[in-house]
Amino acid sequence: MRLLHCHPQVELVALSSRTYGGQDIGSVFSSLKGLNYRFKEMNPEQIASEADVVFVAAPHGVAMQFAPAVVEAGKKLIDLGTDFRFRDVALYEQWYKIQHSCPHLLAEAVYGLPEVHRLEIAKARVIGNPGCYPTSIILALAPLLEARAVADDLIIADSKSGVSGAGRKSDTAYSFCELTGEVHPYSVLNHRHTPEIEQELSLLAGRKIKAVFTPHLVPTVRGIISTVYVRIKPGYTRESIRGLYERRYEGEPFVRLLDEGHYPSTKAVTGSNYCDISVDFDESTSLAIVVAAIDNLGKGASSQAVQCMNIMFGLEETAGIAGLPLFP
Repeated sequence: MRLLHCHPQVELVALSSRTYGGQDIGSVFSSLKGLNYRFKEMNPEQIASEADVVFVAAPHGVAMQFAPAVVEAGKKLIDLGTDFRFRDVALYEQWYKIQHSCPHLLAEAVYGLPEVHRLEIAKARVIGNPGCYPTSIILALAPLLEARAVADDLIIADSKSGVSGAGRKSDTAYSFCELTGEVHPYSVLNHRHTPEIEQELSLLAGRKIKAVFTPHLVPTVRGIISTVYVRIKPGYTRESIRGLYERRYEGEPFVRLLDEGHYPSTKAVTGSNYCDISVDFDESTSLAIVVAAIDNLGKGASSQAVQCMNIMFGLEETAGIAGLPLFP
């Protein structure tokens, strides 16, 4: 809502909610008080008749109910959930334990990571907006995998996320008393973002890549930082590895490669669509250590969805999301 309200070429025509139907937006989110919007019923056909593009920010299983009506109306859909991220319907059904109701649309959906799939996004009718953890890990590794510089078929990713990644729900596990002063891993070896990470890394590498991905919950509101470890093929140096990143991300408006000796922090990307990346290479062990930081609610969700929308409609890619991070 905040991003779209500031977008110079967007008009919000419909707002729906399963939880807050009929309520004014300002009564639910006080930060949006003064905006004259009220939550409507979730009617896919009606919303598709009013809008050029529909954003669905809901649990898995919801976007697939909207997609057929949106596409049949000649409109576009961007799913911030998981229904359209996978190329293999069986993989989706295995990890999310429900049957996909429109596999034909899943087959044509584009994974909405602009730095990797920009050309496909421009032609897409349905976008599967990437998960927050995968966004940080894929951007951290894309230059190495595309250059075929990675020696092994296994990558190790250690990621830490703020509590907002769990959503706006009331749960003891996410309460202030439980989390303050606490850091802990969760979903070890079975996080649902793992197959999404492996799918995209394998496409970049041109071969099957496996990921050992361990997420951690840290007592901050927002932000993700991922540290990724990969072994590099012989013949590379610290300088040549850095060169891969400089060339790959030159001209990318939202990827910032930090100077040597400087490292990403979640605070430095808060409220923005930026991904900050550092890369180090230990020649004695042939191990590259790449660190990437994003705002899990920005580049990890909402602002990335707006970036995809801009590309889909031929708008300036940075429109509405060019704001600098909020600091302090």
